Amino acid sequence: MAKIRRKHKGKVYEYYLLRHNYREGGKVKHETLANISHLPPHAIEVLDGVLKGEKYLPASSSLEIVRTIPHGHVAAVLGTARKIGLEGTIACEGSRMRDLVLAMVASRVIDPGSKLATARSLSGETALSTLGEVLGVSGADEDDLYEAMDWLLERQKRIENKLAKKHLENGSLVLYDVTSSHYTGRECPLATFGHTGKGKKKGFPRIKYGLLCNSEGCPVAVEVFEGNTADPTTLAPQIEKIRKRFGLERVVLVGDRGMITEARITEELRPVDGLDWITALRAPAIRKLAEEGVIQPSLFDEHDLAEITSPDYPGERLVACRNPYLALDRARTRTELLAATEKKLDEIVKATHREKRPLKGKENIALRVGRMIDGHKVGKHFKLTFTEESFSWVRDEEKIRAEAALDGIYVIRTSVREEELTSEETVRSYKSLSAVERAFRCLKSVDLKVEPIGHRKPDRVRAHIFICMLAYYVEWHMRERLSPILFDDEDRELAEALRESVVAPARRSPSASAKASRKKNSEGLPVHSFHTLIRDLSTIAKNRVRPSPALGQTNVVEFDLLTTPTPLQRKTFELLGVTVSL
Repeated sequence: MAKIRRKHKGKVYEYYLLRHNYREGGKVKHETLANISHLPPHAIEVLDGVLKGEKYLPASSSLEIVRTIPHGHVAAVLGTARKIGLEGTIACEGSRMRDLVLAMVASRVIDPGSKLATARSLSGETALSTLGEVLGVSGADEDDLYEAMDWLLERQKRIENKLAKKHLENGSLVLYDVTSSHYTGRECPLATFGHTGKGKKKGFPRIKYGLLCNSEGCPVAVEVFEGNTADPTTLAPQIEKIRKRFGLERVVLVGDRGMITEARITEELRPVDGLDWITALRAPAIRKLAEEGVIQPSLFDEHDLAEITSPDYPGERLVACRNPYLALDRARTRTELLAATEKKLDEIVKATHREKRPLKGKENIALRVGRMIDGHKVGKHFKLTFTEESFSWVRDEEKIRAEAALDGIYVIRTSVREEELTSEETVRSYKSLSAVERAFRCLKSVDLKVEPIGHRKPDRVRAHIFICMLAYYVEWHMRERLSPILFDDEDRELAEALRESVVAPARRSPSASAKASRKKNSEGLPVHSFHTLIRDLSTIAKNRVRPSPALGQTNVVEFDLLTTPTPLQRKTFELLGVTVSL
């Protein structure tokens, strides 16, 4: 095939001619067989290749996909971990142990599972993502992961110290709370049968752990305790950690009313110079203030909060708050619980009057009542009368009215001076504990799934909880960056400004409300939860491609080809500031 270029009247013309070249009398001659200039450029290029000996097949049979491995979520999570410096925080120098730990942390965000499942998802033909390949730990088995967990636990204090140096400073707020998770393994000394409350599985021992966060909810440290450890007794180790390990001379510790109790304040907080606290009073203490006339309805005539003083709390500030929405909710809840308890009490009354085998005996009747009377925590609101052959009850209306008078009222207690924190700022600081509760929800729900815990050795349990905390550390940073495409509120300052008061329920910004309504953001991209966004990113795959065996080639070279990201996926990597190729 020949390409001919000719000039005519100042214009250049190109011709593609199909020619037969031959020799005649020692001269090379050309015979034009056809003019193919009218063909599309790609057809001319293919025809030229065929004439030169190239082999072509239809596109549908020219290549084959040997293997497809999910990759996008790995690039997002691992890229973020590296961007926020987690690798250097775990260990300054690279090592196989560090890579294994990073693999377990990333895997906990991507697809949480047991260590055996994690090892299988990293390795060879059973790999469920490119994580093992990217980190170079594809050959790891569960024993390697256990060894890496032991290595990590030895470095936990150093890692937490680095995180504290990065996210805490003198005079800052430190949030602390505890939770527990059920244990399904065997023979772990940390797993004990403690109090069974809301959301706790009956019949399973518990393991308790406490989480320290900065004022924004970024996790800094975690500590594991036996399941039956009382919440207040976990406070002393945190004070030691904050003051000595983290080296913070001045700090404000924020904990709930069940954590920072009167005994903890007297014995562990007041004696420490530079350590202030913010907590809340329990219901009996609030009731006492009301009985003494310190808390009166007139306090809230103009504002929903007011500072009060009491000789029982010398040198401290008390901020009384009344939330009318909370008052309505508590009144409705009390009504429902009273009705549910009355229904059960009536069943016992009927049992004493039935014809066949009636319930008799004062002790037997009292035993039956005792088993159920406080199941809904309202037994104190009933007056009970027992005889040998009957049982009756009436509501204690006086107690119910006294409790109802305090509905929606709570009191914040703090040692921080007003010059440092106003009343509103004090209340807002206490409410920031919700950030720790949000962390626990992420740890225990669909995101990271800290439960079930099945490790037998206490140190392995501690390492497992620490890995989950580091995974939440990565997720927290991802959420901060990805809020425009998540249901999370990306304009929290505006949401706070639109709030009626710091006591009133939190509000969402207009942009967050619009996202929730339309299920799309301002750019028209679909909005996700964090969990579903990770799943969406996993559709970006690394495809191993090779020429079809039909081509008859030997020494075929395989190559990798990434799935083209969707607009949403491109936006995700743009917000994270990382690339899809690692």
